[in-house]
Amino acid sequence: MPELKHLTWHEFSISKAKRRALSGHPSVLLWFTGLSGSGKSTVAAAVEHALFERGLQQTYVLDGDNLRHGLNADLGFSDEDRRENIRRVGEVAKLFLDAGLIVLATFISPFREDRERVRALMEPGEFAEIYVKCALDECQRRDPKGLYQKAQAGEIRDFTGIDSPYEEPLTPELVLDTAKETPAESAQKVLEYLKL
Repeated sequence: MPELKHLTWHEFSISKAKRRALSGHPSVLLWFTGLSGSGKSTVAAAVEHALFERGLQQTYVLDGDNLRHGLNADLGFSDEDRRENIRRVGEVAKLFLDAGLIVLATFISPFREDRERVRALMEPGEFAEIYVKCALDECQRRDPKGLYQKAQAGEIRDFTGIDSPYEEPLTPELVLDTAKETPAESAQKVLEYLKL
């Protein structure tokens, strides 16, 4: 990491508190974590749509695949690259929270340490870890992108759940069991958690 001793953080006159007051809601990072195919993006999209319908339009979904098309296009799937992927996303999310947004981040984010590092970037109460729980066999059955099939055929290496581990959250703010509930039911639980 480059030295930062010659850099100074510039404080601007419009604070996070002022942005929150204008939008009428807190800025928060909803961190959806779980295996590929568990339903993270589906539930996050449903939550964002419901918030939008309620007039809360200061939202944004940071999706793992989408960020790997641009910001994180230079990263692979080694443990080191996965950690850097999550580090970058955490820093982007922190800026979005400063702008007063409700951020919905959908990342497998397989390592607890990386998720906790993102939590530590935020102020207390700004980070909610949402475990989108779904058994591996159900995720493999769904396999919406055909990734499990490719991983089992050896076409994809370091695939979470197959030849790379996933560390379940120990004390998430919310658990969504998407094998037992519909995306709408899971989204409703998130909305109830937000109290918006």
